[in-house]
Amino acid sequence: MERLPQVVRFLLLGGTAAAINWIARFPLSAVLPFDAAVLAAYMIGMSAGFVLYRRYVFPGSTRPVVEQTVVFLAVNLVGALVVLALTTLFLRLQAQAPWPLSIREGLAHGAAIGFGAVVNFFGHKTLTFARG
Repeated sequence: MERLPQVVRFLLLGGTAAAINWIARFPLSAVLPFDAAVLAAYMIGMSAGFVLYRRYVFPGSTRPVVEQTVVFLAVNLVGALVVLALTTLFLRLQAQAPWPLSIREGLAHGAAIGFGAVVNFFGHKTLTFARG
C-alpha cells in the first residue's frame, strides 16, 4: 500500500470510509430522521477514516495522537457540515425527479460525500497529520 501515491491511498481508503458512511445511513434512516441519519453515518465513516488515514495515508505525523484526534474531529466537523448542506441541496434539486425518495436520498448523499472528501483530504494533509 505504501508504494501507491498518497492521493491514491487517500482515495482508496477514503472511498472505503465513504462507503461505510453511505451504507450505514440506510439502516440508520429506519430509526432516525434523515438529517440525523446522515450525521450518524458520517461519524461512523469518520471513525473508520481516522484509523485508515493515520496508518496508511499520512503515517509519520509528528503531532501527538490526542492532537491528531482533535484536529481530525474539527476537519471532519467542517466536512460533515459540507456533506449535510450539499445533501440537502442535492435532494431539493431532484425534488421533481420521478424516483422514490430513498433513491433520491441515496444519490444526494452519495454525491455530497464526494465533495466532502475533497475538503477532508486537504484538511487532513495540511492540518491533522502534518509533519513538523
